[in-house]
Amino acid sequence: MLLVGAALLAGLIAIVFAIGAELAIEAHAHLIGVSPWLTLLIAPAGFAAMAWVAQRYFPGTQGSGIPQAIAASHSDDPRVRGKLLSLRIAFAKVGLTLGGLLSGGSIGREGPSVQIGASVMHTLAGRRFGRIASSRNLIVAGSGAGVAAAFNTPLGGIMFSIEEMCRRHAFRANSTTLTVVIFAGLMSLAVLGNYTYFGRTPAALAWPAGIWPVLMCGALGGLLGGAFSRVLIASSRGLPGRIGILASERPVLFAAVCGLGTAIIGLASGGLTYGTGYTESKAALEGTTQLPFYFFLAKLLVIWLAFVSRIPGGVFAPALAVGTGVGDIVAQMLPGENDAAILVLGMVAFLSAMTQSPITSFVIVMEMTANHEMLLPLMTASVIAHGFSKSVSPLALYDALAAPTLRRAEAQVRAEGVPRISHGPAAGL
Repeated sequence: MLLVGAALLAGLIAIVFAIGAELAIEAHAHLIGVSPWLTLLIAPAGFAAMAWVAQRYFPGTQGSGIPQAIAASHSDDPRVRGKLLSLRIAFAKVGLTLGGLLSGGSIGREGPSVQIGASVMHTLAGRRFGRIASSRNLIVAGSGAGVAAAFNTPLGGIMFSIEEMCRRHAFRANSTTLTVVIFAGLMSLAVLGNYTYFGRTPAALAWPAGIWPVLMCGALGGLLGGAFSRVLIASSRGLPGRIGILASERPVLFAAVCGLGTAIIGLASGGLTYGTGYTESKAALEGTTQLPFYFFLAKLLVIWLAFVSRIPGGVFAPALAVGTGVGDIVAQMLPGENDAAILVLGMVAFLSAMTQSPITSFVIVMEMTANHEMLLPLMTASVIAHGFSKSVSPLALYDALAAPTLRRAEAQVRAEGVPRISHGPAAGL
């Protein structure tokens, strides 16, 4: 009952988070509708405020949230895990990410949802609840529940737990993960209904001519996604020159500069680059709008600005928007093909390349578009993109970000000098 109750709570928080994200994006659009130039004030102030609050009061909330969950799953020290996962961090993550979206930041809620789900399930760790499951299994299960509840993608949540959260160790949380993902998904179903994130996209490719969009999206998305992943990893280790000095010594001011850059790009693109990119991607899939050729590049820039500013927020959902832009470029090269199908291929290719999680990527995109006819093309494009990405960036993005996250948490624990309290079987050793 405790496991089910925690799963329902994780699902409920993710759902409230999703509703809040939509309201924050709408509120930002309303503010910009009054005067587009307001973004030059809103974005820098919002970025600075979120960076200051996160740094001063909630240091575990910065960035995506997926690296924190992975790092916590790699540690057997409850003090280290407590620096990365807690209910306090979970609720702060919701508020700060919503603040970033209200400011126009190109951030997503999937990474925060993973950290939220992992934090909720982690509260059951230890002996006080009778050792329901190991801490690692609870964190893995909660992470999958966050993905499942956030986007109504239960299969994607399970595959995320297996492929991303268990990249360095065997997946042994079968029953725990299934139980948590199922009940978190049921909570989403009860509140939001059986919705599909991008609606239903009945797009298909004609064969054998359809192999060309698959190959082109896989290659182009793989190279771009791998290169962008490498840029993010390098940026997380420090920026060069005076920019790096400003980022390390004056992080709040640097966040304001990143917000200003986001505002300028938003103005130049006519407002296309604000937020997650969901609206632009959905409109392109439905054929109601044509994305400009520079959309993917502009979106990459604002995602990078949000990333280096260290405001709370993920890169997963914005990456889907970049993939839509990549697919649109390929579609323009292949007139006569089904444009919506190629856009979906671009999504899965870029996401697979950036995260280097090919199975999770094609399963999630398939569930988001409710298009099973595209399963084999999506699988193929995802695998091709993954291969190209590995040639550009040998390290997987979230794993590469999790390692320094874990080291920082361990350093904080050592600096505090608090005696270790073990909840494991080696407590008396």
